[in-house]
Parts: sequence; C-alpha cells; structure tokens
Amino acid sequence: MNWSSFEGLLSGVNKYSTAFGRIWLSLVFIFRLLVYLVAAERVWSDDHKDFDCNTLQPGCTNVCFDHFFPVSHIRLWALQLILVTCPSLLVIMHVAYREAKAQRLHEAGGGSCRHIYANPGKKRGGLWWTYLLSLVFKAGVDVVFLYIFYRFYRNYTLPRLVKCELPPCPNVVDCFISRPTEKNIFTLFMVVTACVCVVLSLVEAAYLIGKRCRECLQAGGEQSRRHSQDCPLSCAEPVGTAGQVFHGADYKPPTATIPPTASCPSTVSEEEALS
Repeated sequence: MNWSSFEGLLSGVNKYSTAFGRIWLSLVFIFRLLVYLVAAERVWSDDHKDFDCNTLQPGCTNVCFDHFFPVSHIRLWALQLILVTCPSLLVIMHVAYREAKAQRLHEAGGGSCRHIYANPGKKRGGLWWTYLLSLVFKAGVDVVFLYIFYRFYRNYTLPRLVKCELPPCPNVVDCFISRPTEKNIFTLFMVVTACVCVVLSLVEAAYLIGKRCRECLQAGGEQSRRHSQDCPLSCAEPVGTAGQVFHGADYKPPTATIPPTASCPSTVSEEEALS
C-alpha cells in the first residue's frame, strides 16, 4: 500500500467534508479500518481450521461449517468498508471535474473569462446533490450489511457449540467454534461502530438540508425587502407629463456604436454552471 497516496486521498475527503463528515471519516479509519487490519483479520484467520466436530466422517466438518458460516465475517467487513468509502471518492472526483472544467474555459477565453465557480469545492448545485446522495448511500450500505449479519448470525453472536445433522454426517454431531468469546467481542464492536456511522450520516444529511432551506428562506426574505424598498422610489414619479420631453415626428434618437469586446469562445449554460 502506498501510504503517501492514501494520506493524500484522506486529506482530500477531509477537505470537502463538514464537521460531521470529518468525525465519520475518523471513526471509519481508526475504529473500523485499523481494527479490521490489525486485530480482526487475525482472529478469523483460523476459523475453518479450528472448527472441530466429534466425527471422523469425511466431508461432515466442511458441510457443517458451510451451513453455519456461509460467509466469513472478514469478507463481509471488507466488502462493507469498500462500498462505504466509495461515495467519498465520488465527491472528490466531482470537485476535480469542476476544477478541470473551470480551468479549460479560462484557458479557452485567454484569461478574460470569469470563473464559473467561485469555489469549486463549495457544495452548490450538482455537487450538493452528489454529497447528499453519498451520505444516503453510505447509511444505506451500513444498514443493509447490519441486516445481513443479523440474518446470518442471530443477535450478532456466535455460539460455543452447534449441532449438525446434515449429510454426509452419520448422526447428530457436535461442532465447536474456536475463540467464540473473542469473536463475539469484535463482532459487537464492529456493529456498534457501524450504527454510529449510520447516525452520523443521517445527522449530516439533515444538517445539509436544513442549511439549504435556511439559505433559501433568507434569500427570499432579502428579495422581498429589496422589492419593498424599491417600490416607493418607482412609484414617486407623478402621473402626467412632468419630466417628459416631446420631440417632433422627424426626430431620430441618437445611436452609438459599441466597440466589439473580447468574449469567451463558448457560452456557459446555467446547467453547466450548477454541475
């Protein structure tokens, strides 16, 4: 693993996140990713080898292990961490797309075009929707995997002893799991951290929506106040001919030629500016 590139990626995610997003990122990196790499992966490394059944029937142990443990905890956690962190990368890619488009239009205009984004990393337009959908997706992924763990392992716990009577086992056999207490502790720890991440994602989504609604209400209030202030000025002119100048029928208004100015080669539409 290239830790320098990984560090740059984390700093990019942290730069374009809110305070709740930074807490979520720290929680995922410290309490989920590092725990997975350092401790949890070693605990489940010998789960199949140390799954003992009191029978010598060939194939019975493998069948019972596959029945009670259809998917390993480690592989489920790895897939969960990958899917949870991918939406944050989409936000970075969207910001990079904005910066590249602004730079391309600026170069095409010869430096005379104004920037279409005052701050490409500010969550406005399409970037706001990308960030909001990433939060919903992250919370949804964690909820789905919590449900999968609950369906596979009831109450998120592993029993010390399981009884198996599947063929080719000759009768009901007893099978023992290696280190069930330690595995239960790590399982509950990962479940609790996933629940906290879900809560943080939902709180951040509510914060973004509330902030956007407040800005819209403030903009509407300022516009109404400005209209009420401008209305007396426009209505102050008396009705009639005061202040009006009449000309003859052959009067032609003066015309002035406007010298051509350098403009941008391409017109930026409203949809492109919001993307």
